[in-house]
Amino acid sequence: MIRDRVKKRLREIVGKENFLDSDLDRFGYSYDSSFIPILPANNPDMVVRPLTTDEVSQVMAVAYEEDIPVTARGAGTGKTGGSLPLKGGICLSLDRMTKIIELDELNMMITAEAGVRTIDLYDHCASKGLFFPPDPASWKISTIGGNVAENAGGMRAVKYGVTGNYVMGLEVVLSDGTVLNTGGKAIKNVTGYNLTSLLVGSEGTLGIVTKALFRLIPMPKKRGTIQIMFRDIEDGCCTVNIMLQKNIIPAAAEIMDGACLAAVANLRKIDFPNEVQSCVVIEIDGDSQDELDSQANQIREVAEKCGSLEFRVAKTDAESDELWSIRRTISSATNALAPSRISEDISVPRSAFPEMVRRIRKISEKHGLTICVFGHAGDANLHPLILFDKKNPDSTVRAYRAVEDIFDAALELGGTLSGEHGIGITKQPYIVKALGQSGVQASIALKKALDPKGILNPGKIW
Repeated sequence: MIRDRVKKRLREIVGKENFLDSDLDRFGYSYDSSFIPILPANNPDMVVRPLTTDEVSQVMAVAYEEDIPVTARGAGTGKTGGSLPLKGGICLSLDRMTKIIELDELNMMITAEAGVRTIDLYDHCASKGLFFPPDPASWKISTIGGNVAENAGGMRAVKYGVTGNYVMGLEVVLSDGTVLNTGGKAIKNVTGYNLTSLLVGSEGTLGIVTKALFRLIPMPKKRGTIQIMFRDIEDGCCTVNIMLQKNIIPAAAEIMDGACLAAVANLRKIDFPNEVQSCVVIEIDGDSQDELDSQANQIREVAEKCGSLEFRVAKTDAESDELWSIRRTISSATNALAPSRISEDISVPRSAFPEMVRRIRKISEKHGLTICVFGHAGDANLHPLILFDKKNPDSTVRAYRAVEDIFDAALELGGTLSGEHGIGITKQPYIVKALGQSGVQASIALKKALDPKGILNPGKIW
């Protein structure tokens, strides 16, 4: 139970209107976009909404002094329960920290507070002809603090990389309220440990990101969209792999299997030919239409060698939206197929992508469940979607056994538990398999060094 005097101190730091402790307010911060059930046990004791780094620092100083757990939160778009306050305490919401502090056009860098939405950062850069590539699926909602904490990816990662590839420096508040600044605008920097990289992807367990400095690149002048249909998902994998080997690097290359297409067809009341059992949607970009046409022709040649059935190139923005619509409607389409679902996130070496798909098919048959497979073919980041009925105990057991089998298969193929969603709560039971006992112990030692009282996002990852 947090004493009234402590609540009073926190209320004075952030202002009465930004200190929330009613039952309704606390409930609103007890869940995220994961498939974890909403439980009263996940309600924070209070929510504080600081406006400045100084306020975050003061809140953390109080929390450290009083041994109060603190869970940072952005927009709540995480998929693994990373922002759920498992131990109660303080939910530190950074949604008021929305300033874009500086766009440095000369150095092609931007500094922004943690609560800035990804789309707003993108648009701000684009207005000056600069490009911030990371594009998580939730980019219209997600905030950059959360993106850094999870090292968020997205569809453009195949060509442009993930959030961590653009982070040049961070402002972070440590567990005792100390403000730490890492990195900077110097392109080369090997002074001391790379604390920036350590903090990226740490899921709020090592510090609270309050500001981030990102590098930018010039905005491509032209974009194009291609949609290719295949008899089998392995033909789609073949196309993407050969493209990359030939140095044809798309901005995005998304793949879907027959189960995904069937779900989309059911939702949108459209028919795909029976032989179509996979679809790849590709985004290309460049500085001229001639460059796009050249890329499209090269991709067409590769796709035909891999057995493509249909090859479409968008002629207009409206047609581009139409071609992307299959990929964008997978989530809502699969919702209609079963009462419950688990959306997973694994990553394997590119060469192992077809074998991972084959293993998922066997896992689906083994457990008698439909598993839809889609993901980022260009970087072999798959999102198996397991359909089941959580009201049926047997179905639920089979679903979670299928998840374990999928993780085991990914690790056996040299892959990992997550390409972009993080570990949070949902993947925690498998972390030793992924990192080994020595890897876990080394990570816990780092955690104890930066958070000796264990108050930052307790119960996550380890």
